[in-house]
Amino acid sequence: METLAAASGPTVFAQLFGSALIGVREGLETGIVVMILVAFLVKSGRRDALKWVWLGVGLALAMVVGTFAIIHYGTSTIDGLTAELIAGLASLVAVVIVTFMVLWMSKAAAHISGDLKEGMSKALVAGAPAVLALSFLAVGREGFETALLMVGYAESVSGGMWPLVGLLIGVLVAVGLTVALYFGAVRINFAKFFRYTGVFLIFVAAGILAYGVRALQTYGWLPGISNTAFDWSSWYDLSSWYGTVLGGVFNIHPNPTWLQVIAWAAYLIIVLAAFLRRTASTPTAKASEPSVAQENSASTTTHDAVAAKGKETPTP
Repeated sequence: METLAAASGPTVFAQLFGSALIGVREGLETGIVVMILVAFLVKSGRRDALKWVWLGVGLALAMVVGTFAIIHYGTSTIDGLTAELIAGLASLVAVVIVTFMVLWMSKAAAHISGDLKEGMSKALVAGAPAVLALSFLAVGREGFETALLMVGYAESVSGGMWPLVGLLIGVLVAVGLTVALYFGAVRINFAKFFRYTGVFLIFVAAGILAYGVRALQTYGWLPGISNTAFDWSSWYDLSSWYGTVLGGVFNIHPNPTWLQVIAWAAYLIIVLAAFLRRTASTPTAKASEPSVAQENSASTTTHDAVAAKGKETPTP
């Protein structure tokens, strides 16, 4: 396993940048879900139920960390062709899950907040276990997507600790942004944020798909391992700063197989076109909304900033 000390500067930057941006995006999505639930309880005068929400959130985060650790570090102890097979399959599963979530949530933007609030209303009637379960499932769904994406990403950049470090940095940034949003310290245009980072994630997923295809070709489950589409090795230096950044973030290498190129291009054409079409038809998020603290003091009604990715910013 690659150690923290052994990695070169550009490699560290590439792995940190890619995983940190994933952490910010996915962490902010999760934070907005939590913010919707917390704001609804505060607005409803049910602060007593907040402890069950936070317990559900904590259990969901523990599940996510455990999932990532078991899959990623479990596969890192396996060598040879078996490791290639497991890494390839994990990468393909990550691509499928992330693609589904990106496309599905882009259309669910208009009613995610309403669904969460309705679910919380019913959970409050059912009791504390229902509140805990709702928060666990709401956060766990987002977190499980992140865990699978990070497994595929970490495998495609040859593992090591830096992707995990970058993810944690991104999540911490997302937590800070969520708290600042809740109290009105910052404003974010969620439509643009989730649209641009969604495009970024699609390119990352395309690279993970190409890596997974290569891994399965190496194992022998897919043909064409010797059919190189092109070879840029004479001028594309994989160890250079640009080579490590492009390779680490987007898994771009100088000598892909034809099957890798076809899979990469087909994925981008189909998924990117579908994503842009769906986000273009989704109601635009408001760039600025009154904060929770401001609306509490003014005793006004709640407004929701709808995100293109599918989350709203509630402010009771």
